[in-house]
Amino acid sequence: MRLASISLAALMALPAAAEARPPLRDVPEIDDKMLWVALAYEISDRCEAIAPRTLTGLGYLWDLKAQANKLGYSNDEIKEYVRSDAEKARMRVRGEAYVRARGLNPDSDADLCRLGTQEMEKGTQIGAFLKEK
Repeated sequence: MRLASISLAALMALPAAAEARPPLRDVPEIDDKMLWVALAYEISDRCEAIAPRTLTGLGYLWDLKAQANKLGYSNDEIKEYVRSDAEKARMRVRGEAYVRARGLNPDSDADLCRLGTQEMEKGTQIGAFLKEK
């Protein structure tokens, strides 16, 4: 009977621990890195002269998932964050702000090409996901 009560107590503690974690959107070491991936994807999608480094990006995303798992987030929580329409819209707003902060227009394909080139030249993480065609 003692073993059953310990197991029950441990199970009852799990939801409380899960609730203590902030949403992934509030974890900068995850959310900021997702922004970099999203920006690189948008640049490579809209700029004819720039291609994605697909394997580099996929490897980075797998590492990011592992990092979220290590922080205690379940695969379901990660999927919910990645697939959420609200999170995608919020990430788009963040990405547009990033582009504007560099004096560029996020609605201009030419400006996104310029940003991609700048990121590659600076050797940023965003630039690491991109290559010239």
